[in-house]
Amino acid sequence: MENRTQVTEFILTGLTEDPQLQLILFVIFFTLYAITLLGNVSMIVLIRISTQLHTPMYYFLSHISFVDICCSSVITPNFLCHLVKEKKVISFAGCFTQLYFYGVFATAECYILAIMAYDRYVAICHPLVYLVTISQIKCVQLVVISYITGVVHGLLHIIPASQLFFCGPNIIRNFVCEGPALLQLACSDISLNNLLKFIFIGFTLITTMLIVLTSYICILITILKMHSAKSRKKAFSTCTSHLMVITVFYGCAGFVYAQSQPTKSIYINQIASVLYLVVTPMINPLIYSLRNQEVKVAFRKMLGKRNVFFFIPKTEYCENTSKI
Repeated sequence: MENRTQVTEFILTGLTEDPQLQLILFVIFFTLYAITLLGNVSMIVLIRISTQLHTPMYYFLSHISFVDICCSSVITPNFLCHLVKEKKVISFAGCFTQLYFYGVFATAECYILAIMAYDRYVAICHPLVYLVTISQIKCVQLVVISYITGVVHGLLHIIPASQLFFCGPNIIRNFVCEGPALLQLACSDISLNNLLKFIFIGFTLITTMLIVLTSYICILITILKMHSAKSRKKAFSTCTSHLMVITVFYGCAGFVYAQSQPTKSIYINQIASVLYLVVTPMINPLIYSLRNQEVKVAFRKMLGKRNVFFFIPKTEYCENTSKI
């Protein structure tokens, strides 16, 4: 039998091999990463110190910002280092570590986005039972369940994938260790891995999207029945921001992981990867802050606050809910 050596590292092709273009990309992506950190950290701090934002919606939004920071930090710093290096190498352990942690946070974000849709559904369609349905303890429980689901989901993929034999080639045609592209390099049977990918990623995407779609269909029906134009406008404004974030996140992630042969559409996959790995975490706080009057008002008061505490959503949101 032919002797085969286990691969100990992978080579990432990145987005380009042109040194001058790599320098330009470094400046662009460093700026995007800095904006991502600044925007999401500012959102978390703002929500923590502003009592008027101590509501379930902003509590979930603070965790979206935290997850976006984690997702971006798992991918972008390593990518920036590779842009200034001649040889873009990542170790076997480093590749699977990157793949695992991104899977954890991406899965958690899927479920938190779905929870936010359900929160808006209860607030708009059943405001009288909102305080009971979305209580303090339930908010914490839902977020904890989202993170636990992400951890379990990541393990269910990374453990079988780490048992595969990689004998070469070891070139990943992307700027990140991505599951579909990585599986194509395995010398052993990947049918189990593809099955797990299809079941668990498909289950996560379909389940959370069904929750989002069902919630917003009910919200739309309720909004159309409202007699006050001001109430309709406020409800539409809140829902539009959330739907914009969901569309970008689910659209790009679903497209990449639906590809059975990612090497056949390298550039399309790279563009989609940039969108949901780099761009999406940056635009989320911008969408929620620029389109939300409560966030703008809280931002004006932020400089007057000195102490920052972690909060559990309080019952002050009863007044905001009644206005809807």
